[in-house]
Amino acid sequence: MTPPRSILVVVTRRIGDVLLATPVIRTLRRAWPAAAIDALVFTGTESVLQANPDLRRVLTIAGRPPLAAHLAFALRLWRGYDLALSLVPSDRPTLYAWMAGRTSVGLVVDELKHRWKQHLLDKWIAYDNAGTHTVNLYLRVAEALGLAAHRQVIAAWGDADAAAARAKLAAAGVSGGYAVLHPSPRFNYKMWALENWQECGCWLADQGLRVVLTGGPDGPERDYVAQLARALPAAANLAGELSLAETAYVLAQARLYIGPDTAVTHLAAALGVPVIAIYGPTDPLKWGPWPAPYARDANPWQRHGTQRVDNVSLIQGTGACVPCLLEGCDRHTDSYSDCLQQLPARRVIAAAAALLAQPDARQLSGHPARVV
Repeated sequence: MTPPRSILVVVTRRIGDVLLATPVIRTLRRAWPAAAIDALVFTGTESVLQANPDLRRVLTIAGRPPLAAHLAFALRLWRGYDLALSLVPSDRPTLYAWMAGRTSVGLVVDELKHRWKQHLLDKWIAYDNAGTHTVNLYLRVAEALGLAAHRQVIAAWGDADAAAARAKLAAAGVSGGYAVLHPSPRFNYKMWALENWQECGCWLADQGLRVVLTGGPDGPERDYVAQLARALPAAANLAGELSLAETAYVLAQARLYIGPDTAVTHLAAALGVPVIAIYGPTDPLKWGPWPAPYARDANPWQRHGTQRVDNVSLIQGTGACVPCLLEGCDRHTDSYSDCLQQLPARRVIAAAAALLAQPDARQLSGHPARVV
């Protein structure tokens, strides 16, 4: 096709989904270096693209905007781009891509009730909700345009972010080697038991590593991390103190990262940090952290079992139901998952010992801390 001068990438989902769309954006940038590339995301998820060097700008729309504001936004999109890609198969992103692009391409569920979306788009790709990792699934949209895929999740920060992060580490008395624990996901059903985090933190301190605690700014998340900080008085508690770009800088300098199924775990994996990802009900085949050096079109993860790929060790809870793909044992996001609550700390500590015993792959490969 004729090289587009302007491109819109629509990925209106949660922050982790937005981060996993960055290989598509990098693929577009490599194929068409002169194009102006924008992303359209939900308000509140744009921070993960804040310093992305492949983008001109990030557009945002509320998850449930008032009708008048939504119509005005949609009209501003009308045919504003040579090419628009929808990476989400639901109604709104498909409509956004159709409205915005003189040529539009996207993922669509191949079922009768979704057939109307297939007719809107100039090219559509069948959405696979079970058998393909999200990174590779998103990249099918770019590959349908004949582009060579670049399978690298992009994490970046600016000079001001680095300076702010260094100042906050210094203020907390952090110098030398440290490990990052990110104990609190957004939802309870992805949560590991607090006493297990405490046991891991004590073990890391015994290895001579300072423990740095990270977490989001929301009240319940900060409260949970504060409980752990009281149990680990030598730990530096930076929960709610860092922007996402500052968090990326802090992660990139860490000797080790341990976290649950959350966007920060994906961020750490992308930066080449030795990562332990704790998974329960979530399917790792589709949503496992994408390891930094991994560049194959095959899925990096199997659906079942504890596994290691490159810089990431994925520890999966046990049980015949794992992964159940459900939101907790009581089927709502505030409930807990027995497979995670019953996962012993010794399994995570064993994986941590194995990672720390090996040379840091970032030093061996020259993998940059900041991906640009």
